[in-house]
Formats: sequence, C-alpha cells, structure tokens
Amino acid sequence: MNEGDAYQHFASLYDALMAEAPYDEWLAFLKKKTAKLELSNYRLLDVGCGTGTLAMMLADAGFEVTGVDLSEEMLTIAADKAIAENQNITFVQQDMRELDLGETFPIITAFCDVVNYLETYEDVKRTFQSIYAHLENGGLFIFDVHSVYKIDHVFQGASFSFAGEALSYIWDCFDGSYEHSVEHELSFFVLEESGLYRRYDEVHRQRTFEIEAYIKALESSGFTVMAVEGDFKEGPLDEKAERLFFTTIKQK
Repeated sequence: MNEGDAYQHFASLYDALMAEAPYDEWLAFLKKKTAKLELSNYRLLDVGCGTGTLAMMLADAGFEVTGVDLSEEMLTIAADKAIAENQNITFVQQDMRELDLGETFPIITAFCDVVNYLETYEDVKRTFQSIYAHLENGGLFIFDVHSVYKIDHVFQGASFSFAGEALSYIWDCFDGSYEHSVEHELSFFVLEESGLYRRYDEVHRQRTFEIEAYIKALESSGFTVMAVEGDFKEGPLDEKAERLFFTTIKQK
C-alpha cells in the first residue's frame, strides 16, 4: 500500500481527527530556528502538507508557502481551504522521494511524522537527496519523526478511540513488518444524512530509524546537522522523547 492509497478515505476526516494536533508548536519551533539563522527570505516548501492546515498558518505568519503532497485528495481539501481563506498558496502533487519543482527554497519543512511513512532506509536517503536538491545554499531543512522509543514502547499494542456524534473511530496499533515499525488499523464511523453511520477502514504503516541512521543519511546527502531535539524543546535530548526534530542546513 502506498501513501496515497492510505489517505483515500482518511483525507476527508483528517482535519477532524487532527483538531488537537499541536500546530502552534510546530510553527513556534520553526520560527525560533529561522530567527537564529537570520534568514531574510521566507519562501518555504512544506513537504507532506496534507490538508494544508499548517501551510495556512505559515502563510499567516508571513511565509511564502508551496505545499507538496502525494495525496490528490488531501491537496484538493488544502486548495479549497486556501481559496476560502483567500490565501495564495501553491499546492503540488508529487512524491517526496522524487521532487521536481524546478526551483529551490531557503526553507523546507517536513512536519507531523511525514518521513515516518517511508518504509525503507533507501527511500529515506532518496527523500533527503531530493530535498537537498531543492534547498538553496545556506538554507534550512527541518523535520520531525517518531522516536524509536515511541514506536517500540508507546504505539506497540496501544488502542485509541473517540466517540463523537458525527464521527467516531477505533485505532489499534500492531507490530509492523520492519524493525521499529508499526501498523495503525483505523476504523471510522461517519454519520450520514440518513442517520446511519458508514464505516471506513484504513491501514497506515509507519517506520522510524535510530538517530544515528538519520544523521548518516542526512550527511551523505550533503546536509550539516545542527541539532537533534525532542518534543518541541530546544536543548539536550530526553531519552524518552517521543518526537525527534532534526535541524539541518545546506552549507554555502
């Protein structure tokens, strides 16, 4: 199953399910990093932009945003939202492993565990190489991933559920086929005009790697790794951090 298939039904439900996601913290973390680098150009490529929620927040914060995603369904929703809010954001459907945008950017982001949808280390390296080719000299690439701790000790065997009037879901996590991987089995129950609920089932596969493996792939692609931090916090990394942030630059 590829990433696009995984989001076939998920796209229309994504915003409701992500209502509590810490978008403000992603934005604040990025702004701290751009301020330290004293970047004067705020053109930004948002890789794995999904339905565009963060892209719109970035645009509101003064960034000139291009969003790229593999899912046509996600991008349709993103474009509709941007039009409704009168925001000038460019959305492009491409695979992050094979970006071909014809331009470079001073800032590239891949937030909300986008990189965790790459199931092989080769695909991780291809993605970093693709992003490197689209980053300006001296530019910033920042992304986050689930930590090995989260995949192996938080997700494995976990179950989550939500019961709302218009939308309910059951989310079960199982050991994946690869080391440090997880399969998310989701069942959604969506209220229709008839008063009955329609069920949709999805399977999402995610994988992570050790910090050293990500650093090796980044450095072999040409990046200089400035920091590896956890859970939106700058400074020393907690061994039980669940979300890892990699701040990298492309040297001039």
